Amino acid sequence: MRLKVNNIEFAYNSTPVLENISMELDRSEILGIVGPNGTGKSTLIRCIDQILKPRQGSILLDEHDITKMNRMEIAKKMGYVPQSTTRVFPASVIDTVLMGRRPHLGWKSSEEDLDKVLEILELLGIVEFAMRDFNEISGGQQQKVLIARALAQEADILLLDEPTSNLDIRHQLEVMEIMTDVVRKNGISAIMAIHDLNLASRYTDRILMMNEGRIFAAGDPASVLTVENIRQVYGVEVLVKSDGVRPYIIPIRPINQVVRRE
Repeated sequence: MRLKVNNIEFAYNSTPVLENISMELDRSEILGIVGPNGTGKSTLIRCIDQILKPRQGSILLDEHDITKMNRMEIAKKMGYVPQSTTRVFPASVIDTVLMGRRPHLGWKSSEEDLDKVLEILELLGIVEFAMRDFNEISGGQQQKVLIARALAQEADILLLDEPTSNLDIRHQLEVMEIMTDVVRKNGISAIMAIHDLNLASRYTDRILMMNEGRIFAAGDPASVLTVENIRQVYGVEVLVKSDGVRPYIIPIRPINQVVRRE
C-alpha cells in the first residue's frame, strides 16, 4: 500500500504547527521522522491517522482520499501506537491487545483471534503478563502492549510515535528488531517518530528531519544525518562516523545558538 501526503498544514488554534508537509511511503519501507521536541513529529503522525484534521492538504492511500474513510476503515489500513497513554484501560493485557482485532471482526473474538494475540504477546516477550491488569504493569510493558495491539490489527501501515520512549536500551533494540522483521516479512510499511538518531539511522530506510513544523531534509540516513544538518536543527556539535553501511552519531557539545533555516 502506498501512502502519499500532499501539502499538509495544521495549526492549534492560530498557532501553526505543520507547514507544507509532503511525503510518500512505499510498500515494505520504514520511514523515520526526527527533529527537536515541539517540531511537529507527533502532530504529523496524528494527522496521517486522522486523529487530527489538517486545515489544508490531502492524504491518499493507494490514491484513495483518507478523509472519505470512516474510523473503522482507517483502522483496517493503519495501526497507531501513541508515545504513551494516560488512558486507563480497565482490562487485562490480553483484552487490551484483542481490541486490535475489532476492525476485522467487531466485538466478538474467536479462538483464532486469541491465538493470534498470544502469538504477538510471545513475539514481544510479554505473554507472562497476559492476564495482568494493563494499569498494573510498568510503563515500558504498557508500551509493548500498545505495540502488540497495533500488530493485532494486521494493518498495511504502522504509525509509531516514539515506540521506544519508555524502554531501556536492551528493549529499545529488541522492539526495533521486531518491528523491522514484521515489516520485511509481511510486506507492510511503517512510519516512526523517533528521538534517537542512531536508532533512526540503523533501522529506517529513509528519514525526514523536521524543524519548526517543516521538512528540513529528507533522504537516506547518510544524506540526512550530517554534521551540518544536526548542527542547524538541534544546535549540537557532533561527530558523524560510519560502520561502512550506516552513519552513527557521537554528540560532542551544545552550541550557543541554533542556526535557523529561513
